[in-house]
Formats: sequence, C-alpha cells, structure tokens
Amino acid sequence: MKKMKMTKTAKNNFVTYFIVLIAYILVQILLKSGHMSSLMEGLLVPLCIYVMLAVSLNLTVGILGELSLGHAGFMCVGAFSGAFFSKCMDGAMPDGIRFFIALLIGAAVAGVFGIVIGIPVLRLKGDYLAIVTLAFGEIIKNLVNVLYIGKDNNGFHFSMKDSISLHLGEEGQVIVNGAQGITGTPHDASFTAGVLLIFISLFIILNLINSRDGRAIMSIRDNRIAAESTGINITKYKLMAFSISAAIAGVAGVLYAHNLSTLTALPKNFGYNMSIMILVFVVLGGIGNIRGSIISAVILTLLPELLRGLSDYRMLIYAIVLIAMMLFNWSPKAIEWKDKLKEKYFSKIPFRKEKEVK
Repeated sequence: MKKMKMTKTAKNNFVTYFIVLIAYILVQILLKSGHMSSLMEGLLVPLCIYVMLAVSLNLTVGILGELSLGHAGFMCVGAFSGAFFSKCMDGAMPDGIRFFIALLIGAAVAGVFGIVIGIPVLRLKGDYLAIVTLAFGEIIKNLVNVLYIGKDNNGFHFSMKDSISLHLGEEGQVIVNGAQGITGTPHDASFTAGVLLIFISLFIILNLINSRDGRAIMSIRDNRIAAESTGINITKYKLMAFSISAAIAGVAGVLYAHNLSTLTALPKNFGYNMSIMILVFVVLGGIGNIRGSIISAVILTLLPELLRGLSDYRMLIYAIVLIAMMLFNWSPKAIEWKDKLKEKYFSKIPFRKEKEVK
C-alpha cells in the first residue's frame, strides 16, 4: 500500500516559500488598488534587501555557528562592484541583461572576498572572529571612500588622492568619486526583482542546509572535534558556508545600489550599525530559523515607519515589540505552542511517496 507523505523538512520549506509568495501577492493587490502609500511603496525594495541580508547572515551565525559582524562589508563590496559595472555599461546593452550580469558580478566579487577573508578569519572563534569581521567591514567602507576611478579613451585610471589626479581626457568621466561614491547608477531594482532574488536565496540556503554538506556544516557547529574525527574537512565546509553567505549579501548590495541614484559608503549604509541591525534580525527571528529571519526583518523594518505618527512613543513601542519577539522566539512555552501549531495544521499535507509494509 502506498501513501503520500510530506517530510518535516519539506513542510518547513513549503511554509517558508508560501509565506513569501502570499506576501508578494498581497502587496501587488494593494499596489494595483491604490491602497498603499508612497512611503510604504518606497520601503518594498529595502524590505527585500534586509530579508536577503538576514537569511544570508543566518547561514553563518545560525547554521555554521560563527558570529560575524562584517556582513555590511560584503554588502558594500557587492554594491560597488555591481554599480561600477552598470555605470560603465549603461546604454551598451539591454537593461535586464545588464542588471543580471551586475548581480552575478556582485555575488562573485563578494564571494571571493568571503573566501579571502574566511581563510585566515575562520581559524578564530567567538569574540575574536566577531572583532576581525567587524574590522573588515570598516576597512572596506573606508577604502571605498578614498578610491577614485575614471574612464576615458585610454582606459581606466585609478587614484587614492583625488579626482584631478586621474588625469582624464576631455571625454573622460569619473565613475567612483571617493566619498561622493557612484552617481547615476541605472534604477533597475524593483519589488518583483527583489522577491525573485529572495526565492533564489531561500532555494540555495534551504537546499544547502538539508543537503549532506549542510549536515556537515551543522556538525561542525555542534561539535568541531567530533566532526573532525569523522573525517569532515572543517576548513572546506566553513569556507563554503561563509562564502555563500557573503555572495548573497553581495547580491543584496547590488539590489541596494540599483535602488538609489547615488551610492555612497556612509556609516549608516555599510557601517557597524548596519551589521548590528542585520544581526538583530537574525537573533530576534531565531538563530538558525530562516523563516524567523524573514519575519523579523519585515516587522522591524516596517514598524518604525508605521509608528512614525506616534513620535513621542515610537521608540518605546519599538523596544516593547523587540522584547515581545524575543520572548515569543525563546520562551519554552512559546516554543512548545508553536510546535503544537505546526503539528496540528501541517501534519496531514501529502508530498512524498513512502511504502508502507503490512
């Protein structure tokens, strides 16, 4: 006798994809009917960016078990590499193809930085790893602020002094102008593109977590010595998780860069506070809980704007919500209630064929 069954992992993945899809449909309905304010409409792309950053950092913090405070640095690398390509190729190819290649470049450059930084950094543990990754994020931001790149008929020119030192011809243009960043990046980002990138990020991360490699990564998190004694290559799997996390952050950076007219490496964009904010999304959503990261990123991004009318009490309510979310995610009673809810509503969904022997 054959019976259709859905595994627990498949159920969780299905619910995660379903939540994102329903949210996208609801937003489209609100947009088409004109019931969404311009302020909320302007937050749609940043919401997608923060969701991608949260789920990618959760891969490092929750699945790999390493505390990283340099995620904004990978986002910065992806943003400037993607924006640089789009600025150089503006008008030379169709917008869609240019944006797609920019996303690939941002992912590749951020992934390479993840590998280069990860090789020495992942040998450290705990607070030491957090401090070094934090330093990386600050170094990247400051390097971009002193970098000048121009282009003319003779090719590219580089300087770390000022734009005059580039010695460009009359037809030349400055692409990266130090602290003023990159101006005139094509506005290719959209909410639909952001949701598609969220789906791709979730597909990569969830499939990695549920694969043999993912189980090896989690075994390193749970007991490094035991994992190494069974023949698991610690360095390989740590670098794999760290570089994939960095690459997805780079893609989020490209989306961020193509949502602005001017891209600058300011502390509020790619500084320490940005890395901490992404970490807050991960912690409040539940370390290792991908779906929780999505929900917390959305709530904590929308909440300050929704409460803007309550100017005197806005941050007080925001702090109360943070405490409530922490209790909801980590209280034993709340965890027990959520498990019962999952069992009640998702235990009878058929998916995978399994043979039953009488």
